[in-house]
Amino acid sequence: MVVIVEHLNALLSFYEDPWFWQYPAATLGLSVLAFLVFAAPWTLLAYYDPDWAKPFKIQQKPFQVRRYFWPNLARIAINSSIMFLLLIVSWPILRYSPIHQGELPAWYIIVLQLLFFIILDDFLYYWMHRYMHQNKWLLKNVHSVHHRIRNTCALDGNYFNWLEFVMTGSLALVGPLLLGCHLYVLYIWIVIRQLEAADGHAGYDFKWNPTHWLPVYQGPVYHDFHHARYQGNYAGFLPYLDRFWNTYVPEYLRYRRAKQAKVTQTVGR
Repeated sequence: MVVIVEHLNALLSFYEDPWFWQYPAATLGLSVLAFLVFAAPWTLLAYYDPDWAKPFKIQQKPFQVRRYFWPNLARIAINSSIMFLLLIVSWPILRYSPIHQGELPAWYIIVLQLLFFIILDDFLYYWMHRYMHQNKWLLKNVHSVHHRIRNTCALDGNYFNWLEFVMTGSLALVGPLLLGCHLYVLYIWIVIRQLEAADGHAGYDFKWNPTHWLPVYQGPVYHDFHHARYQGNYAGFLPYLDRFWNTYVPEYLRYRRAKQAKVTQTVGR
């Protein structure tokens, strides 16, 4: 009995380590908080869907925000709880990962690391996402949950089956683990990743949306067409992957051409 108690105490001591709360626990908490902050204004806009915003809707049909608002929050709470339990289970190994709190690197190193995270995560996500559409079991039992919503609002960015939530979150950690980045750089990356998750499901195509300033990223329109058409546009940030493997949604390309033609006509007047 004494031996069992000693082993339990030794196990619990893993979680008394402040590093557990600063690293996996805080990263998960920041991820949830950042997503909700980014999603809140877009979701509120979609909830009321005012007349002045209707011309900028990507899909000219009612949002499903009222139907899925509470189920959305419930899934975020449940999925985050499952992720937290998995972090607890994996902590005895995860605590030896190369993420650190040492000296922060120079700003340009941080920028290069973040660019690497975006490129790698997007590449991995493209193939995971595409495979989920090709594997009948995963599509029916896992990914179909996310596709219940055809006309998305920002809050739908984390409406997942728990397994897909864990898989997507795990992919986001691959780059930081490979480079052994500073904890604060990991925090920045997680915030950027959740910005994309919320913005990609916003449902509106405003030209003043600040994410349009990001190079290559094509805003909410790109992923919205994936929800509308179910197949194609599999990447997250960088749609060049769909261009290379010819998996663009055709209607999305027509939308872009029509929008560009309208801009050209306006400039030519």
